[in-house]
Amino acid sequence: MKRFFDVTMSLLALFLLGIPMLTAALFIKLTSKGPVLYWSDRVGKNNKNFRMPKFRTMLVETPAVATHLLPDPDRYLTPIGKFLRKTSIDELPQLWSILKGDMSIVGPRPALFNQGDLIALRTEKGVHVLTPGLSGPAQINGRDELPIPVKVEYDEYYLKNRSFIFDMKIIFQTIFKAAKCEGVTH
Repeated sequence: MKRFFDVTMSLLALFLLGIPMLTAALFIKLTSKGPVLYWSDRVGKNNKNFRMPKFRTMLVETPAVATHLLPDPDRYLTPIGKFLRKTSIDELPQLWSILKGDMSIVGPRPALFNQGDLIALRTEKGVHVLTPGLSGPAQINGRDELPIPVKVEYDEYYLKNRSFIFDMKIIFQTIFKAAKCEGVTH
C-alpha cells in the first residue's frame, strides 16, 4: 500500500510541479556553471548506498560533506542556491528516487555516505530497515537545527509508530513548514 501511494503521489507531484521544476533548472543553468542536478551518495534501506538527485545549490567545487561541516557554507552557494534551499525546491528531483524505489515520500531523511555517526546510531536503533524519505519526523520537528541523537530519536519513534495516518500528518506538516521556509539553516 505504501509503495503504491509513493508512486501515485510522485507521478502526481511531477505533473503538478513540472513547470516550476523546469523553471528552477533553467535558472540554475543561467546563474552558475555546472550541471543542473547534483547526485549525492546517500545511505538507503539496510544501509545500501544509492545516488540521490537534488537541484544543485552549491558551487561545483564544494566539498562533499554535510553543509553544517563546511566553513562558511554561504560562500559555496550559487546565486539562487539559498532560495532553492529555503523553499525546499532543491529537494524535488528526489521524486525520481521515490519512483525508483530508493526512497519513500515519508521516512528518515537519507544520510550522506560519510555521516558515520548518524548511520551507526540509526543502525543501533534499528532505523536502517526503513526506506528513507523525502520528508520525515525530524523534518517537521526542527530539520537542520536538530542534533543527530535527537534526529535518530524521531526516526526511532517513526519506526515504532508508522501508519498511513502518521504519514499523512507528516506530509501536511511538511507542506506547511516548507511554505513557511522553516527549519533550514543553510
